[in-house]
Amino acid sequence: MPSGVDYSELEGSLPAIASLNASYSQASLSLPSPKYPLLPPGERKAFSDVRRTFCLFVTFDLLFIALLWIIELNLFSQNAFGYVLPITSFVVAWLETWFLDFKVLTQEAEDERVYLAAVNAACEPAPLIFPRPMSDGQFYSPPESLAGSDEEFDEGLSRKELTEQDKQFIRQGREAMAVVEQILTQEENWKFEKTNEMGDAVYTLEIPFHGKTFILKALLQCKAEVVNKEVILQPEKMVQWNRTVSVCQILQRVDENTMVSYDVSAGAAGGVVSPRDFVNVRRVECRRDCYISAGMATSHSSKPPHSRYVRGENGPGGFVVLKSSSNPSVCTFIWVLNTDLKGHLPRYLIHQSLAATMFEFMSHLRQHINEVHIPRR
Repeated sequence: MPSGVDYSELEGSLPAIASLNASYSQASLSLPSPKYPLLPPGERKAFSDVRRTFCLFVTFDLLFIALLWIIELNLFSQNAFGYVLPITSFVVAWLETWFLDFKVLTQEAEDERVYLAAVNAACEPAPLIFPRPMSDGQFYSPPESLAGSDEEFDEGLSRKELTEQDKQFIRQGREAMAVVEQILTQEENWKFEKTNEMGDAVYTLEIPFHGKTFILKALLQCKAEVVNKEVILQPEKMVQWNRTVSVCQILQRVDENTMVSYDVSAGAAGGVVSPRDFVNVRRVECRRDCYISAGMATSHSSKPPHSRYVRGENGPGGFVVLKSSSNPSVCTFIWVLNTDLKGHLPRYLIHQSLAATMFEFMSHLRQHINEVHIPRR
């Protein structure tokens, strides 16, 4: 953990999540680890086929280019060959780098996701990230009701008011909420990536079925209710102070907990990453010790893909604001981000731009809170 930030209250401020942590520790004794599953020899290759092919090409290119340079240095030719050879060497190296990033690593990541999905499917009856018991914080049908029945959507609205599309939005919101809850229980598995001068830290976590997830954790010098109001309750006003987003529009309010939004991100990495648009379903919940907004990608008839933007796709993620049990004037802010920006972009560039965007968001949020909610002397 980076210095200057007190993160020790996360487990204590979420009793339901703390109980999930304990149950996971017990379950891990009897089930194989989802992160490092074991299979009999021969069922999983330590050296993938695509990486073996890539290494063969690299070896051949190295020998071929070395031979050409030997010929060039021993003949001392003064013709165009002396200019073509360095250019050819550079082009070959660039093509190999491109092939590694777009083919080898992508294929291996996909194979890893398929492998983890198969292992988890064999270990669990439902597509959850990690094994856990049922609790009040989960939103699945009780044993006496059938899955998919109207009873699971009774949240203060008449059942006749919910269409099949509305029910699908509610299911997606609950699914995203369940995944975010599970990510919070796995803090010991978060991999530290980088921090900034304010003590904000970015972590990553590989999630079965969803891939690499970025997690920002920060301490804010304000009440949790303030952050809940500015970030969770009125997302459409975020464009007024958050420069990382250019459009945020509420397309539909499904029920008191669920909404569908349309967002357009600003460009990143100095304009290398162009703006993306997203259609997300969001579920908002207010709990005793925290506020949570969880969401994921969906589709809506009012916002089909447009040629103006590349349509990105968000996996389960959202915002969590944790109240402090010892000091109500401070709170812990967590942003869980799982996104696919689509387009033909190198992986390392996407990862760098996401971390930078998260830090930039925190800078805008702090500035906005200082201007609006902290009284001037």
